[in-house]
Amino acid sequence: MKKNLRINSTLLLFLLGSASVNAQNVELKVHVSGVYSTKISLLPLSGSGALSPIIEKADVKNGETSVLTIPSERIPGQFVLRFDYKDNVSGNPYPSERYFFVGSQNLELWANPKAINNSDSTWFQKGEKENALSAGFVKENGKQRAQLSLLQNFLLGYDQPKSAFYNSAVSEYEKRRIEYNTWLSGEIQKHSDAFVSRTFQFQYIPLVDFKGTERDRMYNMMDHYFDHMDFKDPLLAKTADLKDWMNGYVNLYGTMATSVALRDSLFSLAGQRAIEKAKSGHPLVYGWMVDYFYKGYEGFNISSGIKMLEPYLQDPRCLTTKRLEIEKRLQGIESIRAGSIAPDFVTTDASGKSVQFHSYKTTAPYKLVMFWSADCLHCKDLVEKLYPWYVKAGGKKIMDVFAISVDFTDTEIKVWEEAKTKLVGWKHSLAKGGINSPEASAYFILSTPVLVLVDSRTNKIVALPDTIEDLETSVQKQ
Repeated sequence: MKKNLRINSTLLLFLLGSASVNAQNVELKVHVSGVYSTKISLLPLSGSGALSPIIEKADVKNGETSVLTIPSERIPGQFVLRFDYKDNVSGNPYPSERYFFVGSQNLELWANPKAINNSDSTWFQKGEKENALSAGFVKENGKQRAQLSLLQNFLLGYDQPKSAFYNSAVSEYEKRRIEYNTWLSGEIQKHSDAFVSRTFQFQYIPLVDFKGTERDRMYNMMDHYFDHMDFKDPLLAKTADLKDWMNGYVNLYGTMATSVALRDSLFSLAGQRAIEKAKSGHPLVYGWMVDYFYKGYEGFNISSGIKMLEPYLQDPRCLTTKRLEIEKRLQGIESIRAGSIAPDFVTTDASGKSVQFHSYKTTAPYKLVMFWSADCLHCKDLVEKLYPWYVKAGGKKIMDVFAISVDFTDTEIKVWEEAKTKLVGWKHSLAKGGINSPEASAYFILSTPVLVLVDSRTNKIVALPDTIEDLETSVQKQ
């Protein structure tokens, strides 16, 4: 595996360079007007650190110009320019945002943060290419799709799908669909030198069999979803639209799920099909696809999906940025499972005395290990349900709760200090090092919250419940 990692790192550096051939830093000049002052932040919409500021300019006054230098490794790309502006010196800041494309061209923007998306108040310099092309395409694309949308709505709502009239409408729709896709292909080819043209292909309309049932149409859309996608283009991975487009694909599978087990199975199938399509494309896009599904599986705790990703880690062409996380998660799936011995650790009791987890004596049948962060919304939701259930179920009579916080920053720890005072009866400890602490590493923790139900007598893992309902079921089964 180490050998594959070395190959991958070299290939990644080479291909990242080839994906941004001749890329140089781009200057964005922002002329501010219409407000007393503003903070300006630049946030990328894709890549590492997406939606986190990479450049910030504080206290830019009305009439001033601020220059933001966008680094070459971020170019081309899609960005958000955020303004936190004040109307007067003592006023509260108000936010506004402008989404835009950056190619190889230096940009100049005259911006009124109070009317940031009004073309009369905010505009780029004359001759600007990427965003002017985007605006023109959106307008023309709406005209091109208008009649198709009307026909589609008719076909979906008409109550006599076997009539000659319906069949005639199906034929007309198909003719217009082909015409539209042909026009779209022409626009992509015509503007192939512009980064924004990569986003045009997300507008392709796949083949749909309107003569079948609703279920037939769903399967048809799944089968043809990738028909027009150019996975060989490395710049596809730098678009923000790719994620939204893939969300649409996964949602097709999600609409068919009638249970959590079926959902997990369908999402795993969706991932395998999508990755196999991307596999024959550019390694950057191939790796992006693996990353996308890993993050989804991790978020929903879909172990079957994460296991499905394992073979792709052996492929040196797969430039996933999540290789180490996936490998760690796979190790966790094998090690932290029902029937295995729970890893030991040291925590503290209410008096501050050290407590060894394995040797902790209790009359309760279970010990519950909870990794959490008091500053995590999902954790808050879980704790708000778990604690009342714990009290109602009999508290210490049924289980001892070992709540291990992975909060790391001073701000997070302060929130944890306050939150734990409301969770009386639990054994609270702060894992030094957060997600990289010995405790978190032993349990292969990559995200929170995580629950591990342990038999108090044997220290064997009983279950890995995702919800309070799962936990209650696991307790009742024993």
